[in-house]
Amino acid sequence: MERLSRVVGPVRTNVHLLADARTREAIAIDTAIPSLAWITEALAERDWTLKLIVTTHGHWDHHGDNAAVAEHTGASIAVHALDAHRLTDPRPLFAPFEIPPCVPAVELAEGGEIRFGEIRLTVLHTPGHTEGSVCLWSADDGLLFSGDTLFAGGWGRVDLPGASPEQMVESLGRLATFDDPLAVLPGHGPETTIGRERPWIELVVREGRLLG
Repeated sequence: MERLSRVVGPVRTNVHLLADARTREAIAIDTAIPSLAWITEALAERDWTLKLIVTTHGHWDHHGDNAAVAEHTGASIAVHALDAHRLTDPRPLFAPFEIPPCVPAVELAEGGEIRFGEIRLTVLHTPGHTEGSVCLWSADDGLLFSGDTLFAGGWGRVDLPGASPEQMVESLGRLATFDDPLAVLPGHGPETTIGRERPWIELVVREGRLLG
């Protein structure tokens, strides 16, 4: 897997491009505004063809450029069914600009697999931040794209519509079952590992509630 990442937009969203070295087929994860120009340039420079735009959850800072990127590249948009309405009918809380609606064509579901060339990403349904939040796990590359479920030293907000502290505890507990070396690439902030986050996650699980 070839991988590029860039911090984008007013709340510093981590946007990722993944590509298969042989087929040159690429996937974008969380195309925040303004990522279109960067994505277009990166694809052209490397002769990559964008096939899929994956949205880890339906908040505006993770899908604002979906419509523009899809129109420019012809790529399909993927999201969990429980968050699809947030893409087709955006309700952008606190967004400093208009968020264009977009129409997902691919439904992400628990245990499903995104496959392009040798890229294999397993979909993990991890509700808590939103009903349809997902993480994407690459077993072959030892990577977890965690969206806003797991950050370095914390978790995504649970005080917004569709959030659930109880579900967040369960989702964090599930992620803690992965091996320590697994690299975590969150929706915001620096990369981390499951091992680095394990002590506080296990405390959350033992207490059965979010702490702090």
